[in-house]
Amino acid sequence: MKEVVIYTDGACSGNPGPGGWGAVLIYGNNRKEISGAEALTTNQRMEITAAIKALKKLKEPCSVKLHSDSAYLVNAFRQGWLERWQRNGWQTSKKQPVENQDLWKELLKLTAKHKVEWIKVKGHSDNIENNRCDKLARMAVSDLLQQEI
Repeated sequence: MKEVVIYTDGACSGNPGPGGWGAVLIYGNNRKEISGAEALTTNQRMEITAAIKALKKLKEPCSVKLHSDSAYLVNAFRQGWLERWQRNGWQTSKKQPVENQDLWKELLKLTAKHKVEWIKVKGHSDNIENNRCDKLARMAVSDLLQQEI
C-alpha cells in the first residue's frame, strides 16, 4: 500500500464569509499542491473540505498520514465523535443536528477506502507544510475576492 503524507488547512475571511482551503500531498519525491475557495462558508467547512479534496486526489487505496491544525477535524476521528454522531442519528450529545453532516458523510466514505492516521499539528507555527497550506487557502480566498471585483 502506498504511503502518502497530506497536510491540509482551511481559512475564512469572516465566519461565515468567503473561505478557502489548501492541501499538500507528498508521495516519495512527488509533491502536489491543491486549493480552492467558496464565496460563503465557514472555517470548519473549509477544514473538512481540504481533507476531502486531498483524499479525492488519491487514485488507489493508500496509507495516509493526514496532518491538520484543526482540532475539530482531527478529534472527530481520534476521539470517536463521528461514531457517536452516527449512532445518535447525526445528533450531538445535546440532541442538536450535527453541523456539516454533508461533508462528514463524504469524508467518511473517502476514509473507508484508505488507512488514515489523523495527526494534529500546531497552526501558525514552525510547520513548513502547514504554513504552506494556510498560504494556499488564503491565496484562494484572495483570488476569489479579486474575481468578484
